[in-house]
Amino acid sequence: MFSLEELRQTPALLKLDLYCRGMRILSSCDGGNDTGRGVLRTRAGLGSGLEIILPHGLWTNVPVTEGFAKSSPYALHRENDQFLLMRGSEIVAPVQLSPRPKWYDKLTTSGKKMTRVGTLQGTYLAIYPAKVCDYWVQKPDKVNCRFCSVGLNLGVDDDTVKSVEEVMEVVRAARAESKITYVDFNTGHYEGDTYLDLLEPYITRIKKETGLLVGVQTPPHPDLGRYDKLRAMGVNRVSFCFEIFDRERFREVCPGKHAQYGMDRYLDAIRYCASLADRGPATEPWVVNGEIIAGLESPESSIRAINWVTSVGAVPTVCVFRPLAGTDYAKLPPPDPEPLVPVFRRLYEACMEAGLPIGCAPNIHVSLVMLPEECKELSTRHYRWQELKLAALKRGLGWYLNRRFTKAEARA
Repeated sequence: MFSLEELRQTPALLKLDLYCRGMRILSSCDGGNDTGRGVLRTRAGLGSGLEIILPHGLWTNVPVTEGFAKSSPYALHRENDQFLLMRGSEIVAPVQLSPRPKWYDKLTTSGKKMTRVGTLQGTYLAIYPAKVCDYWVQKPDKVNCRFCSVGLNLGVDDDTVKSVEEVMEVVRAARAESKITYVDFNTGHYEGDTYLDLLEPYITRIKKETGLLVGVQTPPHPDLGRYDKLRAMGVNRVSFCFEIFDRERFREVCPGKHAQYGMDRYLDAIRYCASLADRGPATEPWVVNGEIIAGLESPESSIRAINWVTSVGAVPTVCVFRPLAGTDYAKLPPPDPEPLVPVFRRLYEACMEAGLPIGCAPNIHVSLVMLPEECKELSTRHYRWQELKLAALKRGLGWYLNRRFTKAEARA
């Protein structure tokens, strides 16, 4: 295990360790006024836990309901008005619960609880606007990704379909109170490749009426020209979850994706979309992500994936596998954190070496993954010139976007 001193000095190690080991919640946390956002299974494939904020502002979704968390060395303790992360009898760090906004308890004009339309993941608004991924209902046998939980919460924490008006109500509420800057749309596989068709009406309204940053995470569309259209519409991020770089493991872990798309279609889409950076509205930032899951293949394979994604000008997103209750992989053990440290070290170094725009958008903290910029302390390498460029870009982009959002709010 990492030493307490290592965890206190390097919050990235603590965030990684919590992903892999989970956390128990002690009885001292019961009955207080501050309950954070609660434990909510969102339709993110690896989301399930309690969201807390670690030192240095690292937002973290910590497993608490899964079996492995019951034997975690970590425990959340409340002392007066302060939450403390403990390991045994030792205090690891003071932490905060992610603030619960008032709009979480409000209804849309159609009568839906707003959290059944969209929820905060970290500080951005996440929306899964359509039905469950077809892989969960395919007959005679489901071919969903074996780690995924998106089909387990319909009718519990999330509504199947959300109208454009309902989404806009939630977007406006989240912007007014939570000061969101980014809205992320996620879909699964649908027969007929209709996922982009479904998203475009939402994107058009959000961009026109709020100017907020918008991202989409979908399977790779067979017509790559559709991404030129998204770029022209003002979409700011496209993300492709190929999950596993090892092709044999990809076939085993993601049977539906393997049969329907194949890994090459994912990689081709990432490469093509990254080439659109200089084609499209100069007023709209553009980022492409290739998403993988560390802990379901060897660390060496994950590092190869990171190197490939950055080589084409895209930013890797690296999740940590957690065996969620109810999924096909529920009984697998979580990964050991120590072998994953080189993966996340390489995530930061590869992005810096490629000159990628990491950590520049204002008020975006992500709780379900380790962001590249959060992994800086895992590296001993220095990128002074690149850090100066990123700092200047962050200042300029923050000023421009805040000005744009303010104008949009004044028009509303």
